[in-house]
Amino acid sequence: MEALIRKDESALSGGPQTWGAIDWHRVERNVQEMQIRIAKATQEGDWRRVKTLQRSLTRSFSAKASAVKRVTENQGKRTAGVDREKWDSPETRWEAIGRLKRRGYRPLPLRRVFIPKANGKERPLGIPTMLDRAMQALYLLALEPVSEGTSDPNSYGFRINRSTADAMSQLFLNLSRKASAQWILEADIKGCFDHISHDWLESNVPMDKAILRKWLKAGVVFQGQLQATKAGTPQGGIISPTLANVALNGLERQLVKSLETKLGVVNTKKLKVNVVRYADDFVITGSTPEILESEVKPWVEQFLAVRGLTLSTEKTRIVNIADGFDFLGWNFRKYSGTLLIKPSKKNVQTFYRKVKGVISANKTAKQVNIINLLNPMLRGWAQYHSPVVAKATFNRLEYAVSKALWRWAKRRHPQNTTDWVRKKYYAPVGDRSWVFGTTIVDDGGNSRWVGLYSLAGTPIQRHKKVRGGYHPFDPAQERYGETLRQERMLNNMSHRKQWIKLYISQRGLCAVCECKITKETGWEDHHIEYRTYGGSDALGNRVLLHPDCHKQVHHHGRPVVKPVQ
Repeated sequence: MEALIRKDESALSGGPQTWGAIDWHRVERNVQEMQIRIAKATQEGDWRRVKTLQRSLTRSFSAKASAVKRVTENQGKRTAGVDREKWDSPETRWEAIGRLKRRGYRPLPLRRVFIPKANGKERPLGIPTMLDRAMQALYLLALEPVSEGTSDPNSYGFRINRSTADAMSQLFLNLSRKASAQWILEADIKGCFDHISHDWLESNVPMDKAILRKWLKAGVVFQGQLQATKAGTPQGGIISPTLANVALNGLERQLVKSLETKLGVVNTKKLKVNVVRYADDFVITGSTPEILESEVKPWVEQFLAVRGLTLSTEKTRIVNIADGFDFLGWNFRKYSGTLLIKPSKKNVQTFYRKVKGVISANKTAKQVNIINLLNPMLRGWAQYHSPVVAKATFNRLEYAVSKALWRWAKRRHPQNTTDWVRKKYYAPVGDRSWVFGTTIVDDGGNSRWVGLYSLAGTPIQRHKKVRGGYHPFDPAQERYGETLRQERMLNNMSHRKQWIKLYISQRGLCAVCECKITKETGWEDHHIEYRTYGGSDALGNRVLLHPDCHKQVHHHGRPVVKPVQ
């Protein structure tokens, strides 16, 4: 390990001297190798070695470069902290790598902002500075191999290759059979991120205690005033979801173990107690309401109290599966003994209000602009609900959106006839006679059709659930993890068959840095011979790149590795 770190650190002297010269494939490989060693030491229970390896990782050039890359390529890169500093140039990013040092590090307070919640209230967010974000990303690289190895099997929030759809699929397995549990404890933690005990975190999170304490006590700035932080981990910090996961790890394993100790293994199995958790949202199944009320709920309350948390009395309830319950935007309910999972009414209403808000706010916008605003929203929402029984909901919502757009079109031309408005804004496409869309001409003089995404045309696809025991840092499971990632990426690209062909031909790797293309990194379609110079749209002239790599190709001349077709 020490030889690996020395080799990695040599990159500072004999390796790249600019941001654009960094070999990202080598950086990714170095970080992954160190994380695998940390995960192995965690499985062996060698906590002294875990601490040593974590210290080596956070001091390495590869980990620092990877941390800076992450915070300068995600969605929050345009949002500055209290120092108003942004790392928006290759020079500042290269300089930032050298600034990631433990000695003398003092985080600045968070910038407090509020974002609206679905219930009309506001959720507080704490925005760290770029330097603090990068430091959190750096130490998260060392914490994740440990947290993944100690997580509950049915914890799905903010973990590698796990999603809300996995949590939904696990609940389907727990509730769909005739002999399945009929009662559910629908739990809600009161202000989880705001109330986690700092003392508990400092004593139990396996990372550098001094750095963690500095983050927890950094304070927030709101309306020009500095406010102390006595509890909680701020929503908005890169490492915060993992800290919350560490705090709630054990909810599943320890609950079952406690019941087995008290009632015996055989009797515990008969109780059909199963925990499914996504971040701080979780549900617990049981064979009777009495077992959930008298045994499970008190244990959960005690488990949370140690961590400074409590259940919300208003939102925590015990329900029968025949009455149904909402979880992660879906409604789970048995109809005459058959479990159906549908988009929840609350989720549908919230989304429709959002769509109507966009339409209302763009009364004078061009048709193509409003289509470009709505399509990502419609596609993302439809793909989220595509694994469940959502066809009827898609049809109803498409009709409602169509009516809103018709009112938008009619309002623009009050003096014209209905037939004139229809011909201007709608056209027949395939077996659909009314499609909201238009023809546009690009800079090269080529015309193409741009239409509104069809919710009703979204296929319903069963989700393939991740294995409960999957460990992303276990070399024995690497092939499974790669296959799972690629399958999900292909599903994510399902609306563009050409992207699927490019992704497969590139083996899921960026054609510049040769690192993985994931949902988190995003991707862009690049023409090797630019269209302005006569390049065609043929697949042989196109590759998929990371967004930042795409910028480097256009602005700094980075070479593109053309895959073998």
